[in-house]
This record gives sequence, C-alpha cells and structure tokens, in this order.
Amino acid sequence: MKKLGLLLLPILAITLMLGGNAFAQNVGDNSVYFVTYYSNANTSGAPDGTLRIINDGDQATTAPEGVENGGLYAAIYVFDDSQEMRSCCACYISSDGLLSESVNKELTSNDFTARGELQRGVIKVISSSSSNPETPVPTPGLRGWMTHIQATTNNFPATSGGPGTSKGPWFVTETPLADSNLTQLEYTNLGTVCSFGLESIGSGYGWCPCTPEDYDF
Repeated sequence: MKKLGLLLLPILAITLMLGGNAFAQNVGDNSVYFVTYYSNANTSGAPDGTLRIINDGDQATTAPEGVENGGLYAAIYVFDDSQEMRSCCACYISSDGLLSESVNKELTSNDFTARGELQRGVIKVISSSSSNPETPVPTPGLRGWMTHIQATTNNFPATSGGPGTSKGPWFVTETPLADSNLTQLEYTNLGTVCSFGLESIGSGYGWCPCTPEDYDF
C-alpha cells in the first residue's frame, strides 16, 4: 500500500502540473481596443466585406430566464485611406450575442460628408459599456473578425487612352481584429472627432447603422 501511495504521488503531481499549465494557456486577456482594415468597398463587381463582433459573456453576472445581463457596445470608428474619420457608432451586443456589420451598406454608407465614395481605410473598435461612441467606457468582453476583399489585377486590351487594368477575380479572406493599445490620447481623439463629426460636420450624417443581432450577411 505504501508503494502504491508513493507511486500515485508523482502521477498526481504531474496531473496537477499539466492541468495548471493547460488552464493558464487558455486564460483570456482584458483587451478593449481592436483595429482592422477594409478594402475594395463600394467597388463594382466586388463582394461586400463584413465586420463580425461577439460578446464573450465576460461581464455577465447572472442570466435568469428573460433577464439577460452583461451586454456591451461595440464603439466603431471608420476612417478613409487619408486618415480621416468618416463615421462612428455604438452597436449593442448582448452576452453571447453576435453583431454583423456590412461594410458597404452600413459602415461606409452614411459618412459625415455624404459623399459615399469610401473604398479602403481603417476600422477601430472599442469594447464599451456606454451606448455613446463620443464617450466610450472601455470594458472587456468583445472579440471580432473581419472579412477582407482582395483582388488580382488583370490586363485588358489597350485603348486610345493607353493600356489599362481591371480588378478581379475577387477573393475573400477573414482575420481576427488585431489587439491594440488604447492610449489616453487615442481614446480622447476618437471620442472628440466622432463628436465633432456627428454634431458639427455631419448634420444628420455620420452615424453608422447597427444590424439587429439576429441578422447576418
């Protein structure tokens, strides 16, 4: 019996060690700020890109029948390729919920200038407990992915204006949103520019519509 006990001790120690390491490797982080890009938006013949964000339930404390809590907002800021913010919004995502935002139909459809010619740029997201993108409250719990529209370049016959090119065929790739560092300066800039755009420049433009959670593209 003593020999059996001595034999079990190292086995138990190894099991605890492996279990502890496995658990540690699966511990998430408290990221609240994410960045990505969009490309070939609003381009003839190209498919639409989609931003998808989930609420991982990190803020939920209880979920009795019909009283779900732990909801968060994705504070979204859309830039063009000249580093100018063109729209912003805050979309609600319930605990364990999924938000899907169309690049063409929502994120770039109602920019501050109402010009609507956005084709490429940057998207920034703050995981927030505030419904106001002008004053987000960074709160962990959101994770996201983005589909990217990639194109090859094909030559077509030269014209009187000289040789030209056309885009195609189109490829769709998907990547996680990249974790980034939300500095105080970046936080202030995002909220201030969003506020200025919505209230001064936009005059009714600039708020990107939010898709209902039960709808996907």
